[in-house]
Amino acid sequence: MVEIIAVIAVVLGLAIAVILVIAATKPNTFSVQRATLVKAPAEKIFPLINDFRQWGSWSPYEHKDPTMQRTYSGAASGKGAVYAWDGNKNVGSGRMEILDASAPAKIVIKLDFHTPFEGHNTAEFTMLPQGGATNLTWLMHGPAPLMAKIMHVFMNIDRMVGKDFEIGLANLKRLTEK
Repeated sequence: MVEIIAVIAVVLGLAIAVILVIAATKPNTFSVQRATLVKAPAEKIFPLINDFRQWGSWSPYEHKDPTMQRTYSGAASGKGAVYAWDGNKNVGSGRMEILDASAPAKIVIKLDFHTPFEGHNTAEFTMLPQGGATNLTWLMHGPAPLMAKIMHVFMNIDRMVGKDFEIGLANLKRLTEK
């Protein structure tokens, strides 16, 4: 019996060591980016992103917890606008603050997650004219500490978050192309 326990302990130790080695090879930063072409001017898209109170009309995260608590503070929109949320395991809790709002081309947001995992990232929305349309990009990037690297061994963050970004961009496209 002692031999079986020893073998299990060695195998478990080796598995943990392999996971840590694989995690150590992951990059120190991450980024997720999606883009779409919207047949509408940036001036029509910009206000929907620049005002956190408008996010309910397009953000996929707004509908993952119907009882999510939201608070708004700071500026009504643009630089200094703050949005905090506290929700279920699907959305966790956190805070966003608009750091830069260069109408109608770019919005930079400081994004802090408190639960289920702590994270401090940056989200950027860019709207570049392209003919009679707008190339709309949603980018999130930030540091990847050890715990994030371990999670990245088991899950593809680009695929997970990217799917939500694609839904949000499609919603913005639908709302502004009317």
